[in-house]
Amino acid sequence: MIGRIARLLLVVGAALSFFGCGENAAHEVSAAPPLAAAPAHAAPPTADEGFVASGPLVVEHQVDVAAQRDGVVAKIEAEEGSRVKRGQLLASLDDRQISADLEAARAKTRSVEADLKNWQAETKVLEADLERAQKLFESNVISKEQLDHDQFKVEADRWDVQRVQQLLVNSREVEHSLELELEKTRVTAPFDGIVARRYARAGQQVAKGDRLFWVTAEAPLQIRFTLPERFLGRLKKGAALALTTPDLPDEKYTVKVVAVSPVVDPSSATIEVLAELTGSRGQLRPGMAASVVVPNLQ
Repeated sequence: MIGRIARLLLVVGAALSFFGCGENAAHEVSAAPPLAAAPAHAAPPTADEGFVASGPLVVEHQVDVAAQRDGVVAKIEAEEGSRVKRGQLLASLDDRQISADLEAARAKTRSVEADLKNWQAETKVLEADLERAQKLFESNVISKEQLDHDQFKVEADRWDVQRVQQLLVNSREVEHSLELELEKTRVTAPFDGIVARRYARAGQQVAKGDRLFWVTAEAPLQIRFTLPERFLGRLKKGAALALTTPDLPDEKYTVKVVAVSPVVDPSSATIEVLAELTGSRGQLRPGMAASVVVPNLQ
């Protein structure tokens, strides 16, 4: 009996010791200092700094140069990265057929011109004959029927002259149309800029409207962004704003507002603003992401 009591006391003592240790551990855990918070990203500008708006840098002149007629690319004159001037040849299409047609049209024009001169000369001869016939009629040498005959011949030739004149106009217009078609075989740069992409290759069959090159200007750089409607009427054209880009964090630039939308977009309650870079563009390029800080104007 005494042995059983002793064993029971040992079990109770062990249990009390276990719960006491657990309580101490709990106190130790709760007393541990909280872990330091992970560093957060830079906080957005405060109300004193202004409203930050973002958008890509763009240029006004940036287009896909497309084929203006069906044909086969005969030669590539510009590659990606090439700086080009307005009107500079980028590529040429096979122009042998259109060149032959144009030469035929020019020959036809020369033929009609010669025909017109012939009719004009004949008309002058008949007009001289008519003048002589009138004098003979006044002298009662020829009859009225003979005079009328000479008059009708002059009138007929004058109508022939007008007919050939219109044929010459038509021939010249056909020639001009073929000249325009021949010009379409020459793919040229629409403005000063740089060839950003080349889609065509020599020997390729292209159709009218197919993209051949992507040409973009390099300046002036612009940024288009939106602002809350509260800025309507406050941000004026010509205002200078600071511009930054994450690609060049150490560089600072200035843009000038060139256009402010006079209306609010009802779907977003914002206005659209267009600003243009002033001064040197440095390493800025079209397509870069940028931000401007718009002061909280009163």
